[in-house]
Amino acid sequence: MRHITTNDTPAPAIRGIADHSWQARGQCRGLPTKDINKLFFHAARDRAAINEAKSICGRCPVKKACFDYALDNEIRHGMWGGLTEAERRPWHRKVAKRLDYSRVKAAFEGRDIHLSDAEREAVTRHAYVRDWSPERLAHTLRLDLDWARDLMRNAAHAVADRDRYWDQADDETEPVDDETAEAEDVATPVQVPRQVQTNSLIAALRKAA
Repeated sequence: MRHITTNDTPAPAIRGIADHSWQARGQCRGLPTKDINKLFFHAARDRAAINEAKSICGRCPVKKACFDYALDNEIRHGMWGGLTEAERRPWHRKVAKRLDYSRVKAAFEGRDIHLSDAEREAVTRHAYVRDWSPERLAHTLRLDLDWARDLMRNAAHAVADRDRYWDQADDETEPVDDETAEAEDVATPVQVPRQVQTNSLIAALRKAA
C-alpha cells in the first residue's frame, strides 16, 4: 500500500500514472461543473467552446501533465492538455512507441511512470549495462520477477548484437590511402557513428541509476 506524504520539496516535473496532485494547479480548477462540461467536453463543431477552452489551457501551468494523463489512461473524449479528441488521436495511436528520456530518467528516480514499450526498453538496457539485478529492475518497473528476467535477457542479446555489429564494422573498414583512392576513383570510407547521445543525458541517467 502506498501512502501520500507532504513536505516542502518542490513538486517534480514528471508525474506518475496514479498521481492526481497536479490537477490542483490546473487553470480549470474551481470552474462550475456546467462550464467544464460545456468547454472541455464540447460538441464536435462548437468552435466558440473549443477556442475558449484552448485559451484556458494555453495559460495552464500543468498542461503537459494533463496531456500525459490522457495518453497514459487512454482518455480519448474531451479536451486534455489543450488538445481536442481529434487532435490527440495521432498521439494515442503512437503512444506505445513514445520515447521521452525525461520519463526514462523519472523511472530511475523511483517515480511511478506509465512507460511506453520503447521507454521500458530504454530503462532495461540501461539497467543491464549498469549491472542491475532482475530484482531491482522488477521493483523499478513494478513487474513480475520472471518478466524482469526475460527483459534482462533480451537486453543482453540486444547489447551483444550491437557490439558484434560494430566490431565487424570496425574490422571491415580498411584505410585507403590517397593514391589508391584516386587511382580507383573511390571515396575514402567513412564509418557511420553510433546513435548520438548527449553527455548531459548519459550523466543524468547514470546519476539516476
